[in-house]
Amino acid sequence: MTISSSLNASVAGLNANASRLAAISDNIANSATAGYRRVETSFDSMVLSGGGGNYAAGGVRATTERLIDQGGPLVNTSNPTDLAVRGRGFIPVALTSELNAGNGSPQMLLSTTGSFRTDSEGRLVTASGLTLLGWPADANGTVPAFPRDSADGLVPVRINVNQLSGEPTTSINLGVNLPATETEAGAVGAPQNLPIEYFDNLGRSETVLATFTPTVPTTGTSNLWTMTLRDSAQGDAVIGEYALAFDDSRTAGGTLLDVTTLSGGPYDPATGRLLVAVEGGPMEINIGRPGSSTGLTQLSDSFAPLSISRDGSAVGNMVSVEVDANGFVHATFDTGATRTIFQVPLVDLPNPNGMVALDRQTYRPSIDSGGFFLWDAGNGPTGNMVAFARQESATDVARELTDMIQTQRAYSSNARVVQTVDEMLQETSNIIR
Repeated sequence: MTISSSLNASVAGLNANASRLAAISDNIANSATAGYRRVETSFDSMVLSGGGGNYAAGGVRATTERLIDQGGPLVNTSNPTDLAVRGRGFIPVALTSELNAGNGSPQMLLSTTGSFRTDSEGRLVTASGLTLLGWPADANGTVPAFPRDSADGLVPVRINVNQLSGEPTTSINLGVNLPATETEAGAVGAPQNLPIEYFDNLGRSETVLATFTPTVPTTGTSNLWTMTLRDSAQGDAVIGEYALAFDDSRTAGGTLLDVTTLSGGPYDPATGRLLVAVEGGPMEINIGRPGSSTGLTQLSDSFAPLSISRDGSAVGNMVSVEVDANGFVHATFDTGATRTIFQVPLVDLPNPNGMVALDRQTYRPSIDSGGFFLWDAGNGPTGNMVAFARQESATDVARELTDMIQTQRAYSSNARVVQTVDEMLQETSNIIR
């Protein structure tokens, strides 16, 4: 019984070390595979109760585990849609073949890195057939609220390089100096015209014409102006008229003192903004708060449009796409405008090592991994998204070669025990003779 248990234990040792060698060979074979997570083998002794003071060898059992929570280092690339996760979390992907089949919603798989490029349909896919998933943004670049504990709402991230986009103008900031000398007695009092371009709801260029007319007094200085706003989209109709009074005190000279609405939308002194109705809807115009040196001022003898800015943009073609650290996919157009088109969340689980490992460095949540949750990258327990980067293999070749030498020695030793047991059994047979 003792001799046969020795033989069984040695055979178990051979099998265990063969399993370890298989894991080592897999790790070394994937030492250059981006995103690969190494497999580790651990041994557990098997104990059998012996009777009558005799000892029975139980042998050993090998257990393998893929260390999904231990990633490799990041390396820079030149592709803006090469993505990697720095820290905790996984990128949601789906098999392109399932998407092409169109058999319902594809299964969400998880990965830590990928070199994504557009396919014929504009989807971001890898060469191995994985499609990046994300939440689509609204036309205004806002990502709506989606479920965080399920894959509902995730769709393939699609980049339409021929896409046209234009943003309507909703706000204009005016920084203009009016000549104080024009409000003095005897001045010519010529109106000052300032055309301001804006973009309507269809991306067309229109103009708000601001006319500043000074009030010339009989004597002294009035410091008064009338600002008239006209909209080219409405046949140059007047959309607002305002009486402007400027301060001439020692401490606040040249700043707005008071604004009186003659027609059009109201002026809010707390924000310095007035609301006018252009053809496409309401528009805010910031002329500055009373007492503020920004916005409209009245100094010296020159009419100077110092700073004019607006939001919105003309219609333009998409020229590039980038992903920021929070997973937002931004499209840049040739007009200089940038708009958010998707958000890629990061998926986290209580036990990443409990997931089921699949081909192409992908993983599937399981009962052992626990329920998943979709986080905004950089929030909660997750790390952030890194563009222009790939994650290297987690394999340390030097360590694997060392483990291979140890495994070879252990395997040879177990084989030697089998040989010794065979010789002992042969001796027993000789005794019988």
